[in-house]
Amino acid sequence: MLLGFAALAMPDAATAQPRPALAQTPPGFYAAAGIGVNQPQSADVTSSGAIQPIAGGRGTARFEPMAMGVVALGYGFGNGIRVELEGSLRANAVDRASAGPGIAPVTSSQGQLWNWGLMANALVDVDLGAEWIQPYFGVGLGYVWSEVKDFRVASAGQRLAVDGTEGSLAYQAIAGAAFPISAVPGLSATAEYRFLGTMEQDFAANLFTTGRRRTAPTAGRVEVSPYHHAVLFGLRYSLGSTGEPAPAAPQMAFAPPPIAAPPPIAAAPAPVTRSFIIYFGLNSASLTARARQIVAEAAQAAQSGSAVIEVGGHTDTVGSATANMRLSRRRAEAVATELRRRGVSRDSIAITAHGQTQLAVATRNGVQEPRNRRVEIVVR
Repeated sequence: MLLGFAALAMPDAATAQPRPALAQTPPGFYAAAGIGVNQPQSADVTSSGAIQPIAGGRGTARFEPMAMGVVALGYGFGNGIRVELEGSLRANAVDRASAGPGIAPVTSSQGQLWNWGLMANALVDVDLGAEWIQPYFGVGLGYVWSEVKDFRVASAGQRLAVDGTEGSLAYQAIAGAAFPISAVPGLSATAEYRFLGTMEQDFAANLFTTGRRRTAPTAGRVEVSPYHHAVLFGLRYSLGSTGEPAPAAPQMAFAPPPIAAPPPIAAAPAPVTRSFIIYFGLNSASLTARARQIVAEAAQAAQSGSAVIEVGGHTDTVGSATANMRLSRRRAEAVATELRRRGVSRDSIAITAHGQTQLAVATRNGVQEPRNRRVEIVVR
């Protein structure tokens, strides 16, 4: 389940912001997968039909924790909200079980419970103001097919056998966190907890007499519908563009033909101004290797003690204006930190945050434009 954080620091004059807030989720499709451990909660074993008078009440089934897997395809709206379609598989063995006072004492029990699920989930990413972690929570609704295989509960004189497949509506709750992997833009590791419940499911059952005198089995139904608790670890990858833009082709400016003029009076040469542009990944303020090279070039150009270095941060239009202002500030501060590391004096650096107010490429709101995700360094 592939995203970075966008809630970043505001300019000094407007640092007070309420938290937590919705994080900027990259708009577009993403894919996710995870594996983990599923533990069904102990469940009642409730018989009905002709079996019920013989069983004489309820039993209990306890399950062993075993592996499960999930895959999902989702869509992020760019405002912290995501929706996804998910498929899952759970398989658990019976640890021990009983079926009621009439089938006691239990001499042996066994069985398996398999669950295939198809769920529609709605999730919210939460901004904690840190790039390395992005918590999220959500709920889901869907359908689960449950198969009981070789479920057996035996006493000295009775043996209950349950087999079959049933489907029902299901619901789930999800809480987790994503950890962006900076080396691969768009890729995040995920860790999450899931709770799954289903509507009541009952399965075909037969009760056999196991003494010397065998009789025809008694048919009935048995309900076994445990809640499920799972811990999963996985990966989520955003299918949208998150990389740096290709450098724009240089454009030739039109210059009118020179007009003859008297020789100018000698004057002091105008100061040389040099500009450098650094691009960032979506919702990121991390410097790539190429970005650090450009900062090094800017630091080299600013070796003069009288140089003034202007560092301006910018974003695209994905997310809210408030969050983008904080993000642009974080980008500018990251560049300024690298400049200082390369020997530029703190006093000569002026930081400004522009958010999405000065787009290099004009777009409507919610558009991923790599050329707008930048910091401009001007050395005067």
